[in-house]
Order: sequence, then C-alpha cells, then structure tokens
Amino acid sequence: MASVKELRVRIKSVGNIKQITRAMEMVASTKLRRFQDRAVSSRPYAEEIAGLVENLAGVLGGEVENLPLFNDGAGSKIAVLLVSSDRGLCGAYNSNLFLELERWIKARKEEGLTEADVDFFVYGRKGFQYLSKRSLNVERFLVDPPLEAVSFAQAAATARDLVTAFLSGEYRRVELCFTAFESMVKYVPRVVSFLPIAPPASADAGAGAESDVILEPDAETIFDSLVPRYLETRIYNALLESLTSEYASRRVSMKAATDAATDMQKILKGQYNRLRQEGITKELLDIVGGVEALK
Repeated sequence: MASVKELRVRIKSVGNIKQITRAMEMVASTKLRRFQDRAVSSRPYAEEIAGLVENLAGVLGGEVENLPLFNDGAGSKIAVLLVSSDRGLCGAYNSNLFLELERWIKARKEEGLTEADVDFFVYGRKGFQYLSKRSLNVERFLVDPPLEAVSFAQAAATARDLVTAFLSGEYRRVELCFTAFESMVKYVPRVVSFLPIAPPASADAGAGAESDVILEPDAETIFDSLVPRYLETRIYNALLESLTSEYASRRVSMKAATDAATDMQKILKGQYNRLRQEGITKELLDIVGGVEALK
C-alpha cells in the first residue's frame, strides 16, 4: 500500500488534472454554443437554397441531364473531403469518423476500386495523421486557416477547388466525409455525395414553378448562378456541423474526466485518512505500551 506521503502527492496530482479538465470543459461549452448557433442558423438558408435548386432543375427538365455537374466525371478516381479535428481530447469523435471512413473504403473495394483510386482533401491534423499512417493519398491538406477559423469565404474557395478538380476529368465523384450534428449528445459521422449533384427525385418537381413564379432572368441563368452558391453552402455547413460535433464531444469527454477525477479524489482521500488514522493509532499504542512498561 502507498505511504501517506505518496497518497498526498497523488491527491494533489489528481486535483491539478481536475482543474485542467474543468477548464477545458468550460472552454468547450463556450465554443460549442457559438458554433451551434452558427450551424443552426445556417440550416434554413441551406434548406431553402437546396429547394430552389431542385425546383429550378425541375423547370429545366431534361436540360439538366446535359450539365457536367449533374453527371459522373470523366475520370475513374474518387475525391473525398475529410473533415476531422485539429486537436485530440474529444472522446470518440475522430475514432467514429475514421471507422465510418473505413466502412466506406471497404464498400468501394467491393466495387473494384483500390485505395490508390481515392484522393483525400483534408481538414484537421488528426485526419491528416490518420491517412498518412495508412499510406492513403492526401491530395491536399487544408491547414491555413485552421478549421476553427474557417469562414464562408474559405469554405467557398474549397468548394470551387473541388468543382475544378471534378471538372478536370480526373475524378468520377466527389464525396464529403464529416460528422453531422443532431443534438448535444448525438453526432453522426457520414459519407455523402457532393458531386455529381443528385437530380430532382421527380421529373415534375418543378412543374408548377413556371405557373406560380415569374423568373427574371430566365431559369437557366438563375440556375447557373445558384448552383455554385448551393455547393459552397454545403461545404460550409459540413464544416460548421463538424466543429459543433467536435466541441460537443469534447465537452462531454472533459466532463466525464472531471467527474472521474472527483471520484478518484474521494477514493484516495479515504485511503489517506484510513492510513493516517492507522498511523496515529499505532503511535498511541506505542505510547501506552511504553507507559505500561515503565510501571
């Protein structure tokens, strides 16, 4: 059993760790509120612009099928935008994301593709480290600005880069691998298609748009201007939801660490008090024994 001095040092060490985890929990909670507000407030705009794209695609009908962004690319490879975290201490956030990515890679291998047929565009140092250790091809590591400081302008630039890569003829598809924020305790890693853009579910999706709305300029001109903004919004939302999920996971993880440190302190203090009491009892017995021996 540890001595009284060793227990005292351990209690102090656990207390210091508890202070650190508590501070990290508070910082994560503050940032979580900020990113959650941004993610939630951007959803109505994202849903509205997606609905506009679908309606205008319905208005244009068969013309959409001739647009390059609505068809598979000329290449055979797949590009993946992976959004991970820059730092650790966020629970199973990155592990769950990488597990979903591994499932996706396994499914692509069953289709006949190899790891060499997949190129990665990466946000977050943890994702870069993960891919590098597995010798997967990182086409671009998006390190500046850091993910936490990304604005809509940087997200739009990333979207344009992905569109350029898709139209270059090297890639057949572009996928997004990120963590979708659903609630404070639920964040789901997903791999979703980014390009080509999925056509409307029904050919008549926008059939009533021409009769209800007067389009000025024409639908095709509006559509050409709207599609880039739609793609930029999707990238921006993926980044925001990933950041929100990261800080939600970090907050939960740090709270669990703080609670564990509190429990450990109680156990160590109990051991310390018992050991200290035993020492006092032995000293009293020695004194009593000495007194009795002198009689």
